[in-house]
Amino acid sequence: MAIIQQTIFIAALGAVAWLISRRVGIIGRTIRLGKEENRTDQPGKRLSIMMRVAFGQKKMFDRPLIGFLHFAVYAGFILINIEVLEIVLDGILGTHRIFAGPLGSFYGVLIGFFELLALGVLISCSIFLIRRSILKVERFQPSRHREMTGWPQLDGKLILVFEIVLMIAILTMNAADSALQDLGSAHYPVAGDFLISQWLKPLFSGWSEGALIAYERIAWWVHILGIFVFAVYLTYSKHLHIALAFPNTYFSRLEPKGEMKNMPEITQEVKIMLGLETQPADAVVPERFGAKDVADLTWKNLMDAYSCTECGRCTAACPANITGKKLSPRKIMMDTRDRLEDVSRNMLANKGKFVNDNKSLLGDYIQEEELLACTTCNACVQECPVLINPLDIILQLRRHKVMDEAHAPGSWNMMFQNLDTNQAPWKFSPGDRFNWASAVTDSGPEGNSTAS
Repeated sequence: MAIIQQTIFIAALGAVAWLISRRVGIIGRTIRLGKEENRTDQPGKRLSIMMRVAFGQKKMFDRPLIGFLHFAVYAGFILINIEVLEIVLDGILGTHRIFAGPLGSFYGVLIGFFELLALGVLISCSIFLIRRSILKVERFQPSRHREMTGWPQLDGKLILVFEIVLMIAILTMNAADSALQDLGSAHYPVAGDFLISQWLKPLFSGWSEGALIAYERIAWWVHILGIFVFAVYLTYSKHLHIALAFPNTYFSRLEPKGEMKNMPEITQEVKIMLGLETQPADAVVPERFGAKDVADLTWKNLMDAYSCTECGRCTAACPANITGKKLSPRKIMMDTRDRLEDVSRNMLANKGKFVNDNKSLLGDYIQEEELLACTTCNACVQECPVLINPLDIILQLRRHKVMDEAHAPGSWNMMFQNLDTNQAPWKFSPGDRFNWASAVTDSGPEGNSTAS
């Protein structure tokens, strides 16, 4: 029987490892479709940002209670996996609590710590589920945000239920294990009662040894197979940010948020027109200005899309969205990821080569009305807990619409013309620009005319 369990476990472990490595490879290839961009400067500063924002969850604590609950889930997820190492070794070797002997009395302390974390995860996930399903936090509601309909809405709740089940499985498994230790069951070495699960032991009072063994084994399998399924599911879910938050914050932009990047080709053209540079002999006209599809974006833009947590903090802070415009920075990131997923499926179906599907990010996923509503205020960039930059994608798509397709609102074209002819957005000559100052000078201290 033990040999059969070991065989099943090793087969499951191998299948999970293959599925995860395959999925990671697909995501990596898809991100590399983006244009090159150097994000390796100032490694010390980048490491500091990653440790504070990704590891330390700094931006989550802008809202202390939610930050604390999120940190409980995050810390639990990271540290409980140390116990998973013991479960994996037990599964491969056919042992039970392999670390109990070598660690002695410290083993009980360690498991007690893991149980405390499990309880924290259980409580936090329950509160998050209540906030989504009963309290109905506004930024998660599909009635207000169309991007949260269907799978995104279900995904957020499903993962919370998943984690609740996993934590219940591990706590009741330990309680049944302790009850079996009390019975002197041969396969269960004495490790003592554990910090949290000891209070669940009364649930198993009166159970026979066979029933306890059956429950403990079922809970053991539910927990470890649940973790295996979660690990695979994570690579398809918004919870991929658990892994990508670290590289995404490390490679985040170091320049001030309000600084927009000029297009090098346009900057060079202006300098040539002003006589500051000469036309290079090897000048190459870019195939496209701005971005129309995901391959026109940078690899960091694409990593941003896969790192999005769908928390909606960006959209909740967006003034355009607040005033009823269609723009939702969260939707911009989700649409970019959806397009990437479609591209990756296309490549898988065509032996690694992308075959034109007559679709593009701009038009088929993100609409012009969304782009035009953006005020470039950077509120979305400021709010993101993992330093995603939706504005960069918006600007690149908008540049393509204006510069390649010559499609801009009439008011914008008037502003462009005024900038060209008057060196200002307003329709008056440069010589009249400071006339307003004369009016201020002629007014009294109360803002009234001195003549009055």
